[in-house]
Parts: sequence; structure tokens; C-alpha cells
Amino acid sequence: METSQPDASRQSREPVTPDSLLHTRTGEVAPEDLVLATGRDLTPRNLEWARRKLDQEGPAAIEKLLP
Repeated sequence: METSQPDASRQSREPVTPDSLLHTRTGEVAPEDLVLATGRDLTPRNLEWARRKLDQEGPAAIEKLLP
């Protein structure tokens, strides 16, 4: 049985997302945002961790977690 394989020589017809739309941060980053970005539950312990991380690294902390 033959399987379908993408043709590497054929160019994709899907548009490329511009870099300006790929940035994750558009404003204030809340501790809840940081916790959820790690896939953790919103518990007091995790929220405290997120607050400390935001105090140390600022809003850019979320950029290290999200592509």
C-alpha cells in the first residue's frame, strides 16, 4: 500500500505569518499568565513562584516559556 508523502520540491501555498504577529506579549503579564504558560495549575504556590519570577525577570519571563 502506498502512503502519501509531501513533495519537498513543491512550495507551500499557505501564507507565512509575519514576525510582528508571532510575539506573545502584548501588554501586562499577570502571574496567572505565567503559571498557565508552564502548564501548571493555578495554586497559591505556583502563583507565588510566578510573582517572584516576574519580579526578577519582568514581563519578558513569559517569552522564555512561549515560542
